[in-house]
Amino acid sequence: MQRRDFFRRTGVALGAVPVLGTISLAPPPAPTASSFDPTDWASVRDQFPLTRSRIHLASFLLASHPQPVAEAIERHRRGFDEDPATYWYEHVGWAERAQRAAIGEYLHADPHHIALTDSTTMGLGLIYGTLKLRPGQEILTTPHDHYSTETALRYRAERTGATVRRVALYDDPAQTSVDEVVARMLGAITDRTRVLAVTWVHSSTGVKLPIGAMAQALAEVNARRDEADRVLLCADAVHGLGIDDVTVDDLGCDFLMAGTHKWMFGPRGTGLIWGRPHAWAAVDPVIPTFSSGIDIGSRFTPGGFHSFEHRWAVGEAFRFHLAIGKDRIQERIHGLNTLAKEALAELPHVHLHTPMSPSLSGGIICFEVDGYTPHQVVRHLHDRGIIASVSPYRVSYARLAPSLINNDDEVLRAVAAIAALG
Repeated sequence: MQRRDFFRRTGVALGAVPVLGTISLAPPPAPTASSFDPTDWASVRDQFPLTRSRIHLASFLLASHPQPVAEAIERHRRGFDEDPATYWYEHVGWAERAQRAAIGEYLHADPHHIALTDSTTMGLGLIYGTLKLRPGQEILTTPHDHYSTETALRYRAERTGATVRRVALYDDPAQTSVDEVVARMLGAITDRTRVLAVTWVHSSTGVKLPIGAMAQALAEVNARRDEADRVLLCADAVHGLGIDDVTVDDLGCDFLMAGTHKWMFGPRGTGLIWGRPHAWAAVDPVIPTFSSGIDIGSRFTPGGFHSFEHRWAVGEAFRFHLAIGKDRIQERIHGLNTLAKEALAELPHVHLHTPMSPSLSGGIICFEVDGYTPHQVVRHLHDRGIIASVSPYRVSYARLAPSLINNDDEVLRAVAAIAALG
C-alpha cells in the first residue's frame, strides 16, 4: 500500500472527519502576563513544579515540565481519553507540522528540514544507522562522545565496511582552546573521511566544541572534494540546545540531533533532527512515516502511534524559551556557571575539568574533590538537599549543572557544601 493510500484509508485526508465543536484545534494562548512574567527569573522558576526543598543542579538529565508544556500535555491527554479516535484524526494532519514550525522558528531553520524523534539516541540511530557509506570510507569521531554515538557508528561500520576512527580533540579539557580543537580535527581528516561525528557539549568534561569554527575549517576541506566525498559534520546537540543563542547557520553543521527534554524543558520523550538538504540525501529513511507531508522532515519522522500528548506539546517548550529570550537565557545560564566555576576554583581541594570560558563551556561543570570519589561527593550533596550527578564514563567526575531554574544563592550554597569537604 502506498503512503497516500494509507492516509486516505485512515481518514487523515482533509475533511475526512467532522470537526467537533467541543475540541479546539487552535494553538493554545500563551500564558498571561499575570501568570508568567518572562522578564522575571522568579516567575520563570514558578512555572516549574520542582520541589522547593532541594536545589536542583542536575535538571539537564530529564526535564521537569514548565506550566505551558504541562498544560498542553494535559489538554491532549484529556482529548485522547475522552474520544481517542476522533482526537487523533482531527490533529494528526497538522499537529506535527505545528511542532516543526515552532522548532524552526527557534533554530531559524526551514521546518521542512526538521524531523521529530523521541530522543537524542533515536536521532543518532536514524542518521548514523542509515548513512550511505562505501567500503573503505571512514567515520571520524572522538573519545569524548556518548555511548549512543559510539554504538550507532559501530553498528553502521559493521554493516557497510566503513571504518570508525577516533581522535582526541583535547587532552586537558580545562585548558583547551578553539585553535587546538580545530587543528586536531584537521590533522585527523584523511581522503577517506566521509563523516565527522561529534558532540557539541561533552557531558563527560563540560567542554563545548567550537562547532562554528570547525564547520568553517571543514568548508575549506570540502571545497576541494566532490559532493559524494565531502565530510558531513554531524552534531549531538542535546547539551547545547536550549542554552546558547545560536542558529543552525551559526553552527554550520550538516546534521543536528537532540532530545528536547533536557535544557529545552520539552515533553519527556521528544527530540528532533535538523539537516541540510544535501545531508538528508546522504541517509535513507528506515522507519515508515505516518506524516502526510512530502517534504524531507516528514519522510524522516518515524511513524507509529507515539505518546502524542507529549509529541504535540513540544512546540510549547520552544515558545517558552522564545518568550524569555534566547539571549537572556544564554546570559543567565553562563552567568550562573561562571559564578560556580570561579567559586570552585578558589577551593584548593577541588579540581575543575571544565573550561572557565563560556565560549568553550556550556551548562555542565565537571570537577573532582581530593579524597572523595565522585559518588561520595554527590551523596554528600544529596544529603544536604542538593541534587548533583556523576558522569557515566570510564573516567568519572562529579557534576553541577546550573540552569535557568536556579539562582545565585543556590549556586553558592552548593559550593559551600563542597567547600565543607576540604
